[in-house]
Amino acid sequence: MIAPERRGQAAATAVLIVDDEEDIRELLELSLLRMGLGADTVGSLAEARERIERVRYRLCLTDMRLPDGDGLELVEFIQHQQPALPVAVITAYGSIETAIRALKLGAFDFVTKPIELQVLRGLVLHALRLPGQVAASGAAGEGDAAVWRDLVGHTPAMVQLRGQIEKLARNQAPVFIYGESGTGKEVIARLIHRLGVRAAGPFVPVNCGAIPPELMESEFFGYLKGSFSGAVADKDGLFQAASGGTLFLDEVADLPLSMQVKLLRAIQERAVRPVGGQNEDPIDVRILSASHRDLAQLVAENRFRQDLYFRINVIALHVPPLRARLEDIPELAAHVLARLAERDGGPVRALSPEALAALAQYAFPGNVRELENLLERACALCEGEAIAADDLGLSRATISNLPLMPAPAEAGEAAVREVEVKETAARAGEADEGEVAEGEASESEAKNGLAEASGDERALILRTLDETRWNRSAAARKLGMTLRQLRYRLQKWGME
Repeated sequence: MIAPERRGQAAATAVLIVDDEEDIRELLELSLLRMGLGADTVGSLAEARERIERVRYRLCLTDMRLPDGDGLELVEFIQHQQPALPVAVITAYGSIETAIRALKLGAFDFVTKPIELQVLRGLVLHALRLPGQVAASGAAGEGDAAVWRDLVGHTPAMVQLRGQIEKLARNQAPVFIYGESGTGKEVIARLIHRLGVRAAGPFVPVNCGAIPPELMESEFFGYLKGSFSGAVADKDGLFQAASGGTLFLDEVADLPLSMQVKLLRAIQERAVRPVGGQNEDPIDVRILSASHRDLAQLVAENRFRQDLYFRINVIALHVPPLRARLEDIPELAAHVLARLAERDGGPVRALSPEALAALAQYAFPGNVRELENLLERACALCEGEAIAADDLGLSRATISNLPLMPAPAEAGEAAVREVEVKETAARAGEADEGEVAEGEASESEAKNGLAEASGDERALILRTLDETRWNRSAAARKLGMTLRQLRYRLQKWGME
């Protein structure tokens, strides 16, 4: 044990080490001293609780197995006593499930035995960079309006979302961001990154559906020179590019099963092996992922690996659709119009009362992204200083009260309904195949009520177009209809 007088020379209250093995305590204490940090060491849960009640630490390192309890109990205790105190758990190799439980309870991060000192030093440095370590305010970036400028709105749903983001920014747990297309999932991922300890590191977003399957391994993990034809030099992958920062896996549900296995190992082992390499390289990244699809339903259908689902879905964050917070539309619209004026160098347009009323009645299946597109088009068409309702182009659009996107627990039923809508569209396509001329509706289609699509069908078609980046041919194939039938529907809605 290191002499108390030596320990006191370097900020004795910086770190609390909780472990019942004296050699582990001494190893950790020596490592922290080399970093210029002092530490207090205890060997039991009771001693740790007593110290935390008396002393304000900057970090707590605790073993999972203690003589009179476990590390999970200490994590819960710290959440009540000093919620701004980051706590990292030390767990046995292979006990990832236990580490995930700790992260869900509020732990900052975890490290496995045998402890790699390089990994430990990285963890400590990240923890000490947490906002609020000096002031212990417990609110990350609360007074920094610039950080929040892209997350607009003050409805209860948005206030709750901001609170969740602040809390998630304070740990290293993988977060799955769940919400409809166009709700701003990447904006939220960037906020979690900017408010957290990795803000100085890179934020690397990747659309998992945009990478060809045959290139995924080399894109994610990199490759060595000569590993395949055309590999004329070593190249880092996305994991290496995000080192010290955050890797954002957008539309993670689009990953093929073969890549899911490799991604699982990289996340679990915190190491990647480049294509053509023999050794694994350690990685230091935080994983954030997102999708508009229900991963639990995909797991049930054997289209997404359950073990990967549990790794990336340690904490789920649901993003409300725009129709669930229509009171935010005036503020959102003003924000978008100011940004368009800044970009184009023109005057800041305003919305007329009639235009605001029209927006308040619209279902917004495309959410905030659709609002942005509507306003950009309105600015281009508007001839006066204020945008009128006619400038929005909503007169021929179906204004319907679409159901809110279900929470993850209810999303399985939504998947079934989506399949049913697709099957209905496919049957309708078979009925009018060859009967509809370019841009004209047949009498039989009008009789069947297909000339005015339902709100559910319209939402499905718009969502599919978003998924295919408005590639109409690809969207028509996914919907089970012909390109001509898709174009007819878009023409009817004034969107062709």
